[in-house]
Amino acid sequence: MTNPFANRTLSLSGPAYDMLPVTPNNSNDLVAVAVALYVETGGTLAFVSAKGQARQVAVADFSILPVGVRRVMQTGTTAAGIHALIVG
Repeated sequence: MTNPFANRTLSLSGPAYDMLPVTPNNSNDLVAVAVALYVETGGTLAFVSAKGQARQVAVADFSILPVGVRRVMQTGTTAAGIHALIVG
């Protein structure tokens, strides 16, 4: 199978290389900083940004939140079906 990503340089403006399901956790960071989050079921999303700041936002069903995220917090998160979009 041909891999169209094989010779591409990693880019924050390009497509994600992978999409990983997220289980909100107050103690553990994601396996890699996400360039965005995809949320299937809207609600409140509590997270720690790539810069290390605690944030809380309301998101709608089937939303993409285009912000760097290192951790999705269990406390304060009511959204579900959360996936991390990973570049590297």
